[in-house]
Amino acid sequence: MARKFSDEKMVLASHNKGKLAEFAHLFRPHGIEILSAGELGLPEPEETGETFEDNAILKAVAAAKAADMPALADDSGLAAAALNGAPGVYSARWAGPEKDFTAAMQRLEDELIAAGNTDRSAAFVCVLALAWPDGHVETVRGEAKGRLIWPPRGDGGFGYDPVFMPVGRTKTFAEMKPEDKKEISHRAEAFERLIKTCIASE
Repeated sequence: MARKFSDEKMVLASHNKGKLAEFAHLFRPHGIEILSAGELGLPEPEETGETFEDNAILKAVAAAKAADMPALADDSGLAAAALNGAPGVYSARWAGPEKDFTAAMQRLEDELIAAGNTDRSAAFVCVLALAWPDGHVETVRGEAKGRLIWPPRGDGGFGYDPVFMPVGRTKTFAEMKPEDKKEISHRAEAFERLIKTCIASE
């Protein structure tokens, strides 16, 4: 039985203002206030995990203990089947310190060609970890399945969105309206599971 969250506030283990705004919007209907690790001056731990779950738990536990309140962390990325799940937890690192996702998408395409270019199936993965100061953690996972296309299409979204086309769609994530993408995104699915699993009902 999953532990239920019954507080009025939680800290988001992220210094990303865009992510903070997104989660604040998602949690507002549930009467939960989201504080950011940045606002609280919490350090960002090094992401040394080998899986999305590892990194999400690492970040959530560190923030919960430092803030002495429940903390939520997410770890997400793109997993290509032909590359045994790469770039996976290294999705952001493939873009380098300059966050050059044009170069990251080119590397992805080059590696797919080197791997034979026959299987272009992939999934965006998001793992959410909710941790309490006593060290207890609950995790949920969301996935958006699709295939990788080339050349990139669309100028919306971010990261690898221009080369990812979800199953049953004719537009890449970068060509979709934000509200349409949110309906089928990996983060939206993970959030729905978190609400069903851990957020106390009225």
